[in-house]
Amino acid sequence: MTKETIAQKLRALRTSKGISQEFLADEAGLSLRTIQRIENGDSKPSGATCTKLAEALKLDPQVLLDTDHSKDIAYLKKLSLSALSFILFPLLGILVPAILWVLKKDEVKNINEVSRNLINFQITWVLLLFLIPFILIPIIGMFLSILVSFVFKEAISFNIGYYGVRVIWVLMYIVNATFIIINTFRIHDQKDTKYYPKIRFIRA
Repeated sequence: MTKETIAQKLRALRTSKGISQEFLADEAGLSLRTIQRIENGDSKPSGATCTKLAEALKLDPQVLLDTDHSKDIAYLKKLSLSALSFILFPLLGILVPAILWVLKKDEVKNINEVSRNLINFQITWVLLLFLIPFILIPIIGMFLSILVSFVFKEAISFNIGYYGVRVIWVLMYIVNATFIIINTFRIHDQKDTKYYPKIRFIRA
């Protein structure tokens, strides 16, 4: 969207609601000069300014944000694929997408929803990556040992061992990468992203 288009849209929205520039400036917490410069096409508003204006006009901020749809989709796909950095180190799958989210938080449409879903999934995955082999598997092994010993009246110990844990880790890495790739295609097709399992650590 060009500066002129933003100017025209803001002016049209303001006048359609019968709001003066002075009133809009007061409601948005901006100076009158700022409103005038935007409507005259002399100034390109930032994402934060567009959000304030949209809230003052009681509109979705995306109505005014300076975005290009095709660029939005491309950036969201880039953000999604950035989570593959978990292959190098698990926490990178959280940190890299988070950085890309912060950089464009107020500029790319749907970035908040996509980022929350992805990062919540990655946090959940990292927790399970260490929780399953070292806590849940020993508990399950102990339970199975007790159960089989009770049935067959003979002490039997179930121990998945080092190689078993490695296999589980490999499977978890494959699951993570698969979800990332599938959801990147969903972003391309403009569909909602879906990750499982996912604990909602980040809500806002």
